[in-house]
Amino acid sequence: MGQDKKVFNNVLELIGQTPLIKLNRMTSDFDGEFYAKVEAFNPGHSSKDRIALHIINEAERQGILNPGDTIIETTSGNTGFSVALVSIIKGYDCILAVSSKSSGDKIDMLKSMGAKVYVCPAHVSADDPRSYYQVAKRLHEEINGSIYINQYFNQLNIDAHYNSTGPEIWDQTDGEITHLIACSGTGGTISGTAKYLKEQNPDIKVIGVDAYGSVLKKYHETREFDDKEIYPYRIEGLGKNLIPTATDFDLIDKFVKVTDEESAHTAREISKSEGLFVGYTSGAAMQAIKQLNEEGEFKKNDKVVVIFPDHGSRYMSKVYSDKWMEEQGFFDSKTSILETIEYIK
Repeated sequence: MGQDKKVFNNVLELIGQTPLIKLNRMTSDFDGEFYAKVEAFNPGHSSKDRIALHIINEAERQGILNPGDTIIETTSGNTGFSVALVSIIKGYDCILAVSSKSSGDKIDMLKSMGAKVYVCPAHVSADDPRSYYQVAKRLHEEINGSIYINQYFNQLNIDAHYNSTGPEIWDQTDGEITHLIACSGTGGTISGTAKYLKEQNPDIKVIGVDAYGSVLKKYHETREFDDKEIYPYRIEGLGKNLIPTATDFDLIDKFVKVTDEESAHTAREISKSEGLFVGYTSGAAMQAIKQLNEEGEFKKNDKVVVIFPDHGSRYMSKVYSDKWMEEQGFFDSKTSILETIEYIK
């Protein structure tokens, strides 16, 4: 069958080339034009498809990954799903060490993709033997014929986005992008994309989004790791309690911190106003834009691109659950719960 009919050999050929979609209603009163790079259009529904495929392809090319081997990774959910997806197509076993902060939806999805999942306590230090970092390392040491992807400290994480996300955004905006807004967890997405874009135009402003309870913003400003910044927070895949080497802080102009509550409400707002059913971290990225707009960051002719990393289906038991939102106290200050379900008896 001809390629012109868009017939693909497997789902991996669908990774990348995600759409850039203009935001209209949420930014109607803002200066500038705003566009979302919607990574939920990847087959694994997140930007992590890009790094999973790139890292595994490179491991094969270098001969460190062979048929029948096992791929091990630490993940808050999305990377794990992408690694499991690539492993299925390429024929590898997959073991994932997951933070207990990950939604039940994400953990169930990982199991449905054939991965063996170890759920590790979220609120322990990175060097605690129970942390998902240490559990993954231990499993890698114990299992012969395994590789540990280690996205937090893997240069290929940056390279994947340098090779794909950055060029796509540059092309989609005809080189007119003025701002890149992206959440920072491992830092691979923001660093790789920023590296490419700043090579094309060093005046592009790159703004990272961090969580309260994370060390990244202060480290960017002081280059000092301050463990007093660390406390539990709810947003998944954003912020860190360590400094990932996959983050190139020199490429990021500044960080903005967002709260759990506002990010949750903003994720819901994106769905209801733009028709884009996106995840918690996308809400955080959009919340940062709101705050930056209030600070007068944007000008009339600016073209702002925000990366929406994943799909809302992974948060049905969290930000899209009224019960969960109430349990977190997120409806204390906002009483706009709309009862949109009516049962006919």
